[in-house]
Amino acid sequence: MKIDFNLYLITDRKLFSDKREFTAAVRKALKAGVRAIQLREKDLETRELLKLAYMMKKLTLQYKSRLFINDRFDIALAVNAEGVHLTQNSIPVEAVRKAVQRKLIIGVSTHSLKEAREAEKGGADFITFGPVYNTPSKLKYGSPLGIDALKEVSRKVHTPVFAIGGIRKSRIKDIQEAGAHGPAVIREIFASGEIQGKAKELINLLGA
Repeated sequence: MKIDFNLYLITDRKLFSDKREFTAAVRKALKAGVRAIQLREKDLETRELLKLAYMMKKLTLQYKSRLFINDRFDIALAVNAEGVHLTQNSIPVEAVRKAVQRKLIIGVSTHSLKEAREAEKGGADFITFGPVYNTPSKLKYGSPLGIDALKEVSRKVHTPVFAIGGIRKSRIKDIQEAGAHGPAVIREIFASGEIQGKAKELINLLGA
């Protein structure tokens, strides 16, 4: 399936004081032109996650953006999201592809060339690769993999690769030159203090 976006925004509601502020932040990013957003709230119980996913779907429909649900392809199907994003601890991509056929776009988180190749072989439509740089959200994955590792993966897989982990405005050119399809970001937009302006800035820089 063709990936028609090159900025992949990932949520973290804990950056905000309450649900209302979180919802407003998502709306600002979408209003700026973000065309793909992943709902990544791993600590929520199923019914709470489902409720939030329905709310997110209303917003993405309004702004003609694609909604991805982290890990839970059942919830993605239930809310009619466009895609699901799998981790290395999720159900394997080939099993999810068999279950959903072409109903969902499938993204997969990868942290090595081996994982990237396995995701591609299993039927992933795109992958995220990282952490490329240091970032608070990816500390558990250890030291950053670096731009050379991103370059190698981008060269050796045919699936679009989104660089993740410490991707800032100043690093966009570097990841593009390394062959990345685009950046996957959380804090660069949601912790910026000027969400709509920062999102527009990145979109313009990417030519999205």
